[in-house]
Amino acid sequence: MHKGVPNEHEVRLEKVNQMRAAGIEPWPEHKKTNATTKHVVDEYNSDESSEYCIAGRIISMREHGKTIFAHIQDRAAKLQIYIKEDILGTEQFEFIKKFIDIGDYIWIQGQSFKTKRGEITLKAHDIVLLSKCLHPLPEKFHGLTDIETIYRQRYLDLISNITSRERFKKRSQIIQIMRQFLQSHDFIEVETPMLHPIAGGATARPFITHHNALDSEFFLRIAPELYLKRLVIGGFERVFEINRNFRNEGISTRHNPEFTMLEFYMAHQDYIFAMDFVEKMLRKTVTEVCVSLEIPYGEHMLNFKNPFRRVTLYDSLTEIGGLTDDEISEGKIDQTIKKHGIKLANKKASYQEKQFGLFEELVEPKLIDPTFVTEYPIKVSPLAKRDETNSEVAARFELFIAGMEVANSFNELNEPFDQAQRFKQQLQARAAGDLEAHEYDAEYIQALEYGLPPTVGVGIGIDRLTMLLTNTTSIKDVILFPTLKKKES
Repeated sequence: MHKGVPNEHEVRLEKVNQMRAAGIEPWPEHKKTNATTKHVVDEYNSDESSEYCIAGRIISMREHGKTIFAHIQDRAAKLQIYIKEDILGTEQFEFIKKFIDIGDYIWIQGQSFKTKRGEITLKAHDIVLLSKCLHPLPEKFHGLTDIETIYRQRYLDLISNITSRERFKKRSQIIQIMRQFLQSHDFIEVETPMLHPIAGGATARPFITHHNALDSEFFLRIAPELYLKRLVIGGFERVFEINRNFRNEGISTRHNPEFTMLEFYMAHQDYIFAMDFVEKMLRKTVTEVCVSLEIPYGEHMLNFKNPFRRVTLYDSLTEIGGLTDDEISEGKIDQTIKKHGIKLANKKASYQEKQFGLFEELVEPKLIDPTFVTEYPIKVSPLAKRDETNSEVAARFELFIAGMEVANSFNELNEPFDQAQRFKQQLQARAAGDLEAHEYDAEYIQALEYGLPPTVGVGIGIDRLTMLLTNTTSIKDVILFPTLKKKES
């Protein structure tokens, strides 16, 4: 830009000054509408022209002498607008030419018709500026391409990228379908605290804050689990919550420190039943969101049509991880771990924890089609009940799709003495340097002493599920405002 030549922002600011000098408000009160752009298109009848009042953002304009063709976009779709001086009047037409820009919100009253090219269009009889846009929109044909801007200024992404808009509509649809599914099975939806006096319900590092009036340290919740189970104790035998969790961890294509979880708890059922229940719920969700039960994800086609595979963690090491029984024997497992360059967080890991380390490295990435993995080590499942036939493993499953953990479930530990002992073991791990180990929660132990019925709990990551059902490989693209480093001024 040459020195002295105003940029687009300055030009639009000057238009605002000129309008106000002429007594025209660039941001007036609203005007009533009676339709959306989609209504105009869907209701078009060649034998009878209808009158509409609609509003939307101008996304394109082409001037042809005494005629202007524009497209506006609202929440439903986009629509062509036909603006003709003879119809609108010279004064209003000249106002539009002089003061209206791409990006402005306008209100239009007019009649629908179809152009010679077959495009349903609204012939404007009256136009009012509703909100002046002071910056140019992203270039029409290439849209918004700068990743940093997409995440920091999501509104620009949504204005210019129909794919992004549809992705977030699908996210909303996914949540609604799952909510309705649970409600149809006699679940009630609740809300539990975001601020916790003790960080609990999962093994993760919390965000820490301070409550001034109480002069107490609080934690943003890492999971709602312990509060939801209190509600089961209180008699809400089928309960769920869809809300935020916060974990003070790294950011990646699959991790955001603030994320959305669905957690639900069902008394008098177990994790075997929960596998069937989750499979049914996800199959219904995929059917309604994606139409087909075979959907693309990256280079893979995910198959939700076939029964989800079920495999124990140990068997997955040989059937999927490519190891032999000898390589994962107690005498050889350390050698196998070293061979594959795997570093375990716990230097005193048990045999089962070593299997888990191999699983995370060698098996997880290969779990493409929906797969339930069962029989996790009890030491990595501090809130789960022990398997009735093997006390070293938990009555638990995790669901993996496209190499990602999407769901976690287990029979809830309801014996207060065992839970208290495991909390104490977690304290020892914390003292040894494990910052993600669970703290001792005496109030929860007290709640268990009043009797938690046999219960199964399930947690499903909404963000990751949305990634799968929208063929999106980065979690930032399914969270409207992902966590970003503070921008330097």
